[in-house]
Amino acid sequence: MTAPLTPVVDLDRIVVTYGGGPFRRDGFQAVKGISLQIAPGETVGLVGESGSGKTTLGRVCLGLQPPSAGEMRFCGEAFGALRQRRGQLSVVLQHPEWALNPRLKCGRSVEEPLVVLGTPAEERRARVAAMLENVGLGASFAERFPGQLSGGQRQRVAIARALITEPRFIVFDEAVSALDVSVQAQVLNLVRELQDQHGFGALFISHDLAATRYISHRIAVMYQGEFVEVAEAARFYGEPEHPYSRKLMAAIG
Repeated sequence: MTAPLTPVVDLDRIVVTYGGGPFRRDGFQAVKGISLQIAPGETVGLVGESGSGKTTLGRVCLGLQPPSAGEMRFCGEAFGALRQRRGQLSVVLQHPEWALNPRLKCGRSVEEPLVVLGTPAEERRARVAAMLENVGLGASFAERFPGQLSGGQRQRVAIARALITEPRFIVFDEAVSALDVSVQAQVLNLVRELQDQHGFGALFISHDLAATRYISHRIAVMYQGEFVEVAEAARFYGEPEHPYSRKLMAAIG
């Protein structure tokens, strides 16, 4: 019998409260006692309406938002300082422009995380060329500026940048919502292929239930800071249990 894999991210009763303080009790709880495990090579789709706490939870997973209560483990260890996790955590955002400096050639943007890690220059160049090939662009794209690329190509460059350090966990926050449907499919296929190759765990935050269905192994439904349902994707899309989940499904026809 194969032993279960150690989760890359293990959240235990996470709470995030904004405002308030030692002399105030009126703080707003954006996340209310969330527990979740994400295994290597697994994608959990996180869905729910705007303001439900999805992005806050993603920031917790990346170490960018300290929880007000609860515990988080990364690859079986206490999370620790963010600097100890350099290169192991990454994010792909809705707009690739947020990750790419328009004044830098794409190769330089992809290379930057390796510069931070102190990777030797010759190794950096080789890894950038290989990663651009890996995302279906080709090494020649290293010499182009973001403004010379289509939206789908820019998002591929952003994914290359996110993967260049071979992270163990990636948050995709509305990563395909700004793309045309045909380009969305290409990017989602790319993410699946790269996950098969590299084995990273992922949290896929989206309003798009069709995209989430395609990319995710499990679905977590968030409502007002809480999980109302967590289920295998096939079961969820076949027969969601919670009334709010059924409401979301009805909205996509």
